[in-house]
Amino acid sequence: MQEELRRLVYYSVNAIEGSADDIDHMLRDILETSRRNNPKLNITGALMFNANCFVQVLEGPRAAVEQLLQRFHLDKRHKSLAVLAFSPIPERAFGEWSMAFVGARAADGRLEAFAAESGFDPTRMSGEATLDFLHKMVLAQDQELRQSC
Repeated sequence: MQEELRRLVYYSVNAIEGSADDIDHMLRDILETSRRNNPKLNITGALMFNANCFVQVLEGPRAAVEQLLQRFHLDKRHKSLAVLAFSPIPERAFGEWSMAFVGARAADGRLEAFAAESGFDPTRMSGEATLDFLHKMVLAQDQELRQSC
């Protein structure tokens, strides 16, 4: 019997300290580790980062998603972690990505400008609205990359 799929949507305040280069290096490490380990756990998802916060969607078997959530609560790079949704799902929204990424260099204010312009505020959004927003961002970025090739 196949284990039930779960989706976790959360945001947290960025607690990474240091220069923009230090933050970018740490972020690259997070992405490399996620992209290496998530397939082993049957996890897919997406991460959005700006200088102020992380927003992430993880999808996979319940036990694996719960294990990652526990690790995030202990991770010193996050503070004020808030779960927006944790629920069973019939299918994945990010099935093609071990860890999609939407973000910008820490010193680059594009995401902050977009957030201000669009009204994106994870503290005021539901899990579903956050999922929809992040999914649209990932698809738009993916399309831009394909067009530039």
